[in-house]
Order: sequence, then C-alpha cells, then structure tokens
Amino acid sequence: MKSNAAVPGVVLDAKARERRWKKRMIIQNWDLYLLILPTVVFFIVFKYVPMYGVQIAFRDFVPADGIWGSEWVGWENFRRFFTYPLFKDSIINTVTLSFLNQFINFPFPIILALLLNQCETAWYKKTVQTISYAPYFISVVVLVGILQFFLSPVSGPINAIIKACGGSAINFMGEPGLFKWIYVFSDTWQNSGYNAIIYIAALAGISPEYYEAAMVDGATKFKRMLYIDIPFLMPTVCVLFILGAGRIMSMGFEKAFLMQNSLNAQKSEIIATLVYKFGLQNSDFGLSTAVSLFNTVINLIFIITVNWVTGKLSSGENSLW
Repeated sequence: MKSNAAVPGVVLDAKARERRWKKRMIIQNWDLYLLILPTVVFFIVFKYVPMYGVQIAFRDFVPADGIWGSEWVGWENFRRFFTYPLFKDSIINTVTLSFLNQFINFPFPIILALLLNQCETAWYKKTVQTISYAPYFISVVVLVGILQFFLSPVSGPINAIIKACGGSAINFMGEPGLFKWIYVFSDTWQNSGYNAIIYIAALAGISPEYYEAAMVDGATKFKRMLYIDIPFLMPTVCVLFILGAGRIMSMGFEKAFLMQNSLNAQKSEIIATLVYKFGLQNSDFGLSTAVSLFNTVINLIFIITVNWVTGKLSSGENSLW
C-alpha cells in the first residue's frame, strides 16, 4: 500500500492545514505584528527604497536630468576611483585603522565587563560603570576639540609636561604616524563603557548557582572568570564580532574628517572622507556613489566570510545564519 505522503490529496490537505494554522497564529498574535510594523516600515523606506539610487554609480549623474536622464557610463566611475592618486592610500588607511580599532577596542569592553562582574562592592562597581559610560555622551565635535586642546603644541597640558621634563613640544595632531593611535585610543576612552553594557547584561544572566558551586570547589575569581564567565559570553562575543566585521571598511567619517589636516592627510584620508569630498565638495555624485558601493560590497564580503568561519569553528552555534 502507498503511504499517505505519496497521495496528492493528503499532501494538499496537509499544506492547507498548515496555511490555516499560520493564519490563525497571525490573528492570535496581531499585537506582536503591529508592534514590529514600524521597524519593518523603517527598513523598507530608509534602507530598501534608497537602493534604487545605487544605479547612480553607473551613470554620469546630473541632478537636473535625474537618474534616468543621466548618461549611462557603466564601470567608468569605478575606473576613475581605482586610478585615483589617493586610492591606494585610502584603502590602506581604512583597513589599517579598522583592524587596529577592532584589535584594541573590541576586547577592551569585554575585559571591563569581566572585571566589573567580579567586583563585589556595589557602590564601587556602579561608580566605575558610570565614569566609563559618561564619555559616550560627548559629541564627536567636542571630543576632537578636547583632543586639540590637550595635544596642542603651544598651550596643551601634555606638551607642558613634556617641556617641564626637558623635552621638546610635539605636534601630535600634525604627525601622520600618530593619527591612527590618537583616533583609536580616544575611541577606546569614549566608547568602551557603552560597549561593555551588553556584555554586563549577558553576565547578569548567569545563574548564581554556577558561582556557588565553583566557590565550594575552591575556584578563585580568575578561574570563575575563565571557566564560567567567558564560556557564557562567547555567543554574544561572536555575534558582535561578526557585526563588527561588517563595518570593517566603514570607519567613522566625522571624527576622521575633524581630525584631518594638511599635515596628517596622508594617513587620515579614508574611504568615508573621499565619499564626502567627491559627493558634497566636488558634486561628483556618480564617483561618490561608486566609492560608497565599493565600500559596501567589501563589507558584505567581510561579514559573510567571518560568519562562515565563525560557524565552522563553533559548529554553527554562534553564527548569524
């Protein structure tokens, strides 16, 4: 006898029941779908609809003629970017700054969260968390202003200390080799407290029973951190690392642009600043869009690759998809 799965009528009836069940679940949970609707609309309007303008990268775009009225030039804008004198420098600067930023700024919030989690004095823990979190609310413009004041070769406190010790004043903001270090460590100071919050929240979800059992077995704080905290944090760390890989070529434009000057331009010129200069300063929208699209494709390749590697290493447990 044939099984029910082989009978077309039975298969169609099963699919019909599944559709009715899905419809019933949607009706029963209409409030949840209504809650998520603004987010869906936001992404459609501000993320997917603008993709229509990506074709500007393949046109000699003239605003007066519109997108369809502008001449189709194919890969010409990409060729212009690849032959641009600062193409190589901008790629190297962006990649170097991104990897250095990831290498230093990614583990620092994890370390901060682990240390705060082991702190038993409540008032001290809250004080440190507040102090480390507060710089996040400083705007980038104010932050760069603070950097310029403290690092000024004329009136900066740092150079005043150097002079008092018998040294010569250093123009920190004008030294190309110091640009990336100033950028990264100022970013560490500003964002570590904020980035640590999600790790602290993950650690707060660990059952106290694990710590109690470890203490009974004589485990020190370091071993509790090593064998309890870190394994529980790994899924969160992997997800945030994958998401960070998707922004590897998207360094913050505002901070780099504000810190940039004629002396450090060789090391501070990144892809984001080129997009601004091509698009807004020179009104070359086709070239600007081509550079931005190139940047997006590289980021997509990075996030897919890192997600694949993470999935392989964790047997698919900690990958995004």
